[in-house]
Amino acid sequence: MTELRNVEADAWRFRLRVFVLGLMVLLAFGLVVARLLVLQVVRHEDLAEQAESNRTAIVPIVPNRGLIMDRNGVVLATNYSAYTLEITPSRTMDLEGTIDELAKIVDIQARDRRRFKRLREESRSFDSLPIRTRLTDEEVARFAAQRYRFTGVEIKARLFRTYPMGEVASHAIGYIGRINQREKERIEDSEDAANYRGTDYIGKLGVEQSFESTLHGQTGFERMETSAGGHAVRRLNSHPAMPGNTVMLSLDIKLQKLIEDMFGERRGALVALDPRNGEVLALVSKPTFDPNLFVEGIDQENWQALNESINKPLLNRALRGTYPPGSTYKPFMALAALELKKRSPTQVYNDPGFFNYGGRSFRSHEGGLGGVDMHRAIQYSSNTYFYSLAVDMGVDAIHDFMKPLGFGQITGIDLGGEVRGVLPSMEWKRNAYKRPELKRWYSGETVSLGIGQGYNSFTMLQLAVAEATLANGGTRHRPHLVKAVKDQVSGQVREVQQPPGENLGYNPRNVAIVNNALMAVNQAGTGRRVFLGAPYTSAGKTGTAQAVSLGQNVKYNARLLEEHQRDHSLFAAFAPVEDPKVAVAVIVENAGFGAAAAAPIVRRVFDYWLLGQYPSEQDLAAVAKGQASAPVGVPRRADEISVTPEP
Repeated sequence: MTELRNVEADAWRFRLRVFVLGLMVLLAFGLVVARLLVLQVVRHEDLAEQAESNRTAIVPIVPNRGLIMDRNGVVLATNYSAYTLEITPSRTMDLEGTIDELAKIVDIQARDRRRFKRLREESRSFDSLPIRTRLTDEEVARFAAQRYRFTGVEIKARLFRTYPMGEVASHAIGYIGRINQREKERIEDSEDAANYRGTDYIGKLGVEQSFESTLHGQTGFERMETSAGGHAVRRLNSHPAMPGNTVMLSLDIKLQKLIEDMFGERRGALVALDPRNGEVLALVSKPTFDPNLFVEGIDQENWQALNESINKPLLNRALRGTYPPGSTYKPFMALAALELKKRSPTQVYNDPGFFNYGGRSFRSHEGGLGGVDMHRAIQYSSNTYFYSLAVDMGVDAIHDFMKPLGFGQITGIDLGGEVRGVLPSMEWKRNAYKRPELKRWYSGETVSLGIGQGYNSFTMLQLAVAEATLANGGTRHRPHLVKAVKDQVSGQVREVQQPPGENLGYNPRNVAIVNNALMAVNQAGTGRRVFLGAPYTSAGKTGTAQAVSLGQNVKYNARLLEEHQRDHSLFAAFAPVEDPKVAVAVIVENAGFGAAAAAPIVRRVFDYWLLGQYPSEQDLAAVAKGQASAPVGVPRRADEISVTPEP
């Protein structure tokens, strides 16, 4: 029997299938349209930017770093262009094998390998690192001919920083070095991240570090069209880099080199200031180092030699070396006595050669000085007079008077790394020690403060600032090394504004009493032999500071002590007295009496600055050996002396 089909049912099912299929087609079409709307409308800008990014590449243009010059226009830091051979470790299968093969083409020394290893430890694997710098044209040509053999190796033209004066003023100028991982993270988190794209170097020390933003410049860019393989096809547009500005220092590099030469092989520090405005004329720390060693990453051998040297050449003694000021502290004690009415200038005290206090005997001049007033106490450096004064004043009164002068304080100089030192007080001692018995201030500890010993510990910068303040009548200026900035594009020179000096409010009569006594030091006191025949008036104070403590009954004998245990030689002075133009504080470590080692250096500084004289070769050699007093030989004209190296 034949089954009859239900035509109506079949038709309904067919229509249903057509409807469902049509609905699915419509839905699919809707999805396509919706997606097109998203791609073409909603995400148009984002996708267009991605497409453009795939087609183009932004290449940063690193700016030329600004120059550093001294006050007379002598270039202290500059740049030159050279080729480097660089390896990207992440793109190299066999790094050591690659270096070995490269060494057959270009000269790669063991120190180059050590430096490369150190750079790898401080960098990421995808950073391009130099294995050899300053390639010759011949070496560039040899590598170019075999470039195809070395994946991840390329030659780059780079600007190199150089310091023409070498070791001279290296602590002040500083140096640049490759940006390490910590510095990269700091830059990436800062607003300057875009400005450091493509930059591999940054200031590490001195002016190079403190004025990094001024010296760095503004990074430019080139937008390049690239092929599918990532190779540049053509330049679409560009924005040139803006070179860094020139930093002009108040430093006189000829004076700086003279002072460093006068130190010879001895250790120490010297700071020379203009007391009228706080300009730093010289900032010396000896021994010094060659900043050129650090530019491309110092090798292990040189690093160990510098870092492990007993003479600590990397220590900036002018800013970070702290010392007892010795007798150079006495003039400030005398001024405190006058200002606080603890002494009159005519009061006479007996100096028998010792001072007894609390069952102890404190040494003074052997045989004593007899009756001394304030003038004679400063002129002949009576310890007894200032022992007694310190006890009468007390530690906190001394602290409160010395603090505004800058002792034990951050001076605010435009260099990083400055330390405070120690200006003792009862509160300081309570905070400095943990054991209860050591927190207490004992009255006997005050005695030695009067002669610049005890807990007193200051930098030469602090002593120079105080000396300059005394010289100008009591106005304290902030010391500064940078005088002006020159725009490299416009050529405009802009003076760096400094805060006005702070008048400490001293009685001019009291300042004159102290300064007259300091003038007597150089005319008829401990500095008379050094300043014999000087055609200008000067005021100064010699100082001898203990490097190690000796027992009360032990007589000091330098010949019986190790070199590093001998007394330090100090001198603080200014000139000319009637119109001070230069103030100096200097220490020669372990060199003994202040008039023997430190004062002769200052005499030549004054002769240079005030008279335009440069010591004779004979005189310079004598000063460097600590065998000079007044100048010998015929001085040379400073303007005829050249200290810049031959090009």
